[in-house]
Amino acid sequence: MKKLIILIIISLYGLKSSAYAVTDSTLLQSAVHATLIDSLKQQLQLSSNDTLKSALYTQLAAEYLKYDKLDSRTRKFYQAQALNYSYLALHLYSGMNDTTGLRTCFNSLAKVYRSQRKYPQAKWFILQSNTLSRLKKDVPNILESLIVLANIKMEIKDYTLAMRDLNEALTLSKANHYPKVESNVQESYVLLYTHLKNYTKADIAAKRHDFIEDSLLKDEEKLVAKTRDTLQAKKKVFQASRKPYKANYSRRIASL
Repeated sequence: MKKLIILIIISLYGLKSSAYAVTDSTLLQSAVHATLIDSLKQQLQLSSNDTLKSALYTQLAAEYLKYDKLDSRTRKFYQAQALNYSYLALHLYSGMNDTTGLRTCFNSLAKVYRSQRKYPQAKWFILQSNTLSRLKKDVPNILESLIVLANIKMEIKDYTLAMRDLNEALTLSKANHYPKVESNVQESYVLLYTHLKNYTKADIAAKRHDFIEDSLLKDEEKLVAKTRDTLQAKKKVFQASRKPYKANYSRRIASL
């Protein structure tokens, strides 16, 4: 909150230094974010039920995971808080045998450790997430964890195992008709083949990614157009149903 107050003061006095330049939207977003965190912490102080506390810990961790665009010092603080609340939630979820909650914690911990380049920890936690997803036969989350796992392996130059994970993700995304996930897999292939200096295959993957994204965009435009046409048709039907009533009402006025 102190940082937020400082930013507001700077904005009010109109300081021009680029180091303190803050847009209205950024300021508003920071205010909303800080208020939400404070609210969650207040709720946490009043909670004694483990189910509610675990949910609040998870929400707090999720808020502190929004550190990507922050400055280095603030990012480190947010990462530490995200780890803290994720571990607190993990402890409670473990006691309740809540596998969905556990997986959420594993994903959060993997993200922070990957950001910190602590790859053994990041790899371990995303593997736990992948294992739980497989036990639950949760294909979307299997796919998500495979892509994260492949990218972690690329960062540690374990390209052979990264390829294996992407191949499995590609097979699953096609078999289950998840074009958006397939597009994400192709994007990871571009990165992998670039690392391997196989630029021909990287180009093929990039074109496949662009093709899928273009197809998804066209499908979205068709859906928007169809929805618009449906609404217009309903509007015409509604207007047509009102015309006889208006005509009768006009005749009644004339007869008076």
